[in-house]
Amino acid sequence: MTDQRVGTYEVMYLISQGEAADLAGVIEHIDGLYERAGAESLALAKWDERRLAYEIDKQKRGVYLLGYFRCPTDKLSSFERDCNLSEHLLRVMVTKADHLTEDEIAARNAREDLAVEAKLRAERAAERDQAGAGGSVSLGAPVREQAQAPVADEAPVEGEVAPEAEQPAEAGAETPGE
Repeated sequence: MTDQRVGTYEVMYLISQGEAADLAGVIEHIDGLYERAGAESLALAKWDERRLAYEIDKQKRGVYLLGYFRCPTDKLSSFERDCNLSEHLLRVMVTKADHLTEDEIAARNAREDLAVEAKLRAERAAERDQAGAGGSVSLGAPVREQAQAPVADEAPVEGEVAPEAEQPAEAGAETPGE
């Protein structure tokens, strides 16, 4: 019987702003990737949110998540492949974390903060959806309400065209000033 070698790794995930709106779903997806590789998650935290040096999949901004995990060394390549094939992750970089102690890794765990941020992002997304459904934002030319014809003794409001001027001149008819 052989002992399976297990390594400790540091991983940096880059996710798009659109995916970050469903941060809880992304974290769940990452946990699924760990489970599939037989890995144990040690820590996960949001590292930064910033403008990218160059566009990746038409994305100009991204959110970086920093994670630490313990994984059998023979499963690491399948974990990296699954991460690269994932539609939720833009980029992934995995390195060894032998330079850190268990206490240092545990100190970097901020899963509770990520859960709070995921909840806030979900609430903001719901508010935006409700505001968009209310019709408060419109694109294009403003919609004009149907104008009622002015009463005979009323003069047209400045900027409005009198009903007589709205009708096109007939072909061959004389126009004033000719």
